[in-house]
Parts: sequence; C-alpha cells; structure tokens
Amino acid sequence: MKKAVFLDRDGVINEVLTDRVKFVNRPRDFYFLPGVPEAIKRLNAVFDYVFVVTNQGGVGLGFMKEAQLKTIHEHMVAELRKEGAVVHDVAYCPHKPKAGCACRKPNSKLIEDLAETYGVNLSASYMVGDTDTDIIAGKKAGTKGVFLGDADPLADAVVPDLPAAADWIIEDAVQ
Repeated sequence: MKKAVFLDRDGVINEVLTDRVKFVNRPRDFYFLPGVPEAIKRLNAVFDYVFVVTNQGGVGLGFMKEAQLKTIHEHMVAELRKEGAVVHDVAYCPHKPKAGCACRKPNSKLIEDLAETYGVNLSASYMVGDTDTDIIAGKKAGTKGVFLGDADPLADAVVPDLPAAADWIIEDAVQ
C-alpha cells in the first residue's frame, strides 16, 4: 500500500483573507504561502502521493463556476510543477456549506475516495489543515492530523505552517 499526504488548500497552500486576497476566484488571485513549493517537494521525496482536498463552497453559492475552480487548480498544479513539486490529484467539494453532502469536510469522503483510487494506506498517511474540519476529516478517514495554527486538541501535531508540517511529517513517517 502507498502513503500519502492530504493537504487542505486555502490557508495551507495559498493565501486567503489577506490584504491582497479575499477570495480565490481566478488564477491571478492565487498566491502561494512562503515555502510551500519546497515543502511539497520534500514531501514528494518521502511519500508516494501528495493530494489536495478542499471545500470550495463558493461554487455552490454561485461566486464562481466549477470550470473556474478547475482552472485555478490547473494553475496551482502547473506552478508547483515548475518548482519541482508534484500534487498528484485535487479533490474538492463544490457544494454549499450547509448542503449536507458527504464530501464536504469534516466528512472524509474526499480523502477516502482518493485513497481507494490510488491504493493508499490511510493509517500511514497524513492530513494537513488549518481548521478543525480538516483534522476531523483526516481522523475519520484514519490518517494522522497536522494542524497549522495555535492549537487543535485532535491533531497529532500543531505547527505554524506547511514547511514546519513537512518537517514533522517526514520525521514521524521515518520512525
């Protein structure tokens, strides 16, 4: 079985709710957080897969079309690839926040579907996120959880950013 790292998108990979970015509705609104391409590249060296799993309720709420979202994700993957970092697949929930769907985190369907498609051992994998819904989704799926922020009681580790998360994950995985 393969090992993977599942990454939330907004607030983990890219800026959101900053002076220059309110919502990411176009590729030009997409700015990587510091050290992200390098962190993903380091994860690529240890893990079989790096995936992005993201709630994108803006589609369901009508703030952007699904085609726009796919263009943003294609842009993200292409820009990372230029830096030698690989995201193998992107899974997203396009539904409204209160739609009650199975795919919206804190539900674990996005993670479980990717794991099934790619033959991933979830108990040897990690979910990285900046909200409790990310950590809960990972725990429901059977991964370890790494929280970016100040505190999360369910997380296996709490770190400030993705480069620090990559350090912790790689050290934990090789033990």
